[in-house]
Order: sequence, then C-alpha cells, then structure tokens
Amino acid sequence: MSNDPGGVIPGPSSSRSISASNSASVQQQPAQLSRYESQKRRDWNTFGQYLRNQRPPVALPQCNYSHVLDFMRYLDQFGKTKVHIQGCVFFGQPEPAGPCTCPLRQAWGSLDALVGRLRAAYEENGGTPETNPFANGAIRVYLREVRDAQAKARGIPYKKKKKRRRPNSEQGMTSSSSFHQMQ
Repeated sequence: MSNDPGGVIPGPSSSRSISASNSASVQQQPAQLSRYESQKRRDWNTFGQYLRNQRPPVALPQCNYSHVLDFMRYLDQFGKTKVHIQGCVFFGQPEPAGPCTCPLRQAWGSLDALVGRLRAAYEENGGTPETNPFANGAIRVYLREVRDAQAKARGIPYKKKKKRRRPNSEQGMTSSSSFHQMQ
C-alpha cells in the first residue's frame, strides 16, 4: 500500500477528519458580499485600472479630483441614457416621437451612486477623508451640472424630494397614553 493520502479509502475515523476539514474550509471562505459591497469593489477595481491605463500611469496617492472628473467623462461612452443636445428637435421633450443621433451618456443617478461608492471605497482602502478626491467640491458641482443638463434635455425639471418628517416621540407617547386612559 502506498503512503499517498489520495489513495486511502475513508473509514469511520477518516470521515470525521474529512468533515472537520470541510467545515474548516467553509469557515475560512469570506462571507458572501452584499450587492452594494460587490458593486463597490468592482467600481474601485475599474477606477484603479483606469488610473493604471493613463499615460503616464497615475498612482492612487497622486490621484486628485481632475482624475475623477476625467473618469466620469470616460464612462459616458458606455452610457445608456439618451441626452438630447440643444439643436435636436426632441430637446426638452420628455418622450421623443422618434430616434435621433444625440449621444448616449451615463445617467446622473448612476454617476451620483458611483461617486458615493468610490468615496467610501477610497477611505476603506487607506485614504483619509481630507484627501478623498471623490469628496471634492468640484465633483459635486459636476454632478449638479450633469443633473441639470439631463433634466433640461428631457424637459423634466429636477425637484429635490422633501424629507419625510418623523413623528415626534412625545406625540407617540401622548397618543398611546390617551389610548390607555380611554380603556
């Protein structure tokens, strides 16, 4: 008989060691990432690849808000949102009657979510909040301009949603105490 462990037929004692090793390998595997965490990781890797592909390549510590703006403009070529240009006959119409040659762009909401994920990923990967290029004011200005331009091109003005007011905790106690008094 050879000393090769692969050729041994498991008996009662060896099956315990196999199940123990299987449970150990299950415990060693990282937990399933949430959809948000998976997307954040993909976005972070994509941004890192974008920086490496620059000529000359840009190291993450040298990255600034202009690289982030360039990245967002670069992503426009993969967008799926039709943004009518000023001279288009469909400019300002919420539901155009036909096709046109206007470019496809990244939707404002997608860019806004992307920046939020990358902002968090930057700090999770060792960056400080003070040096976070995704938190720069120029990024917020750019996103506001994209939002306004896309809303104007569709003829639908952007309206900020009002925050719902939460009932005051005192009000909740008053109504429940009056309920008990009625009984």
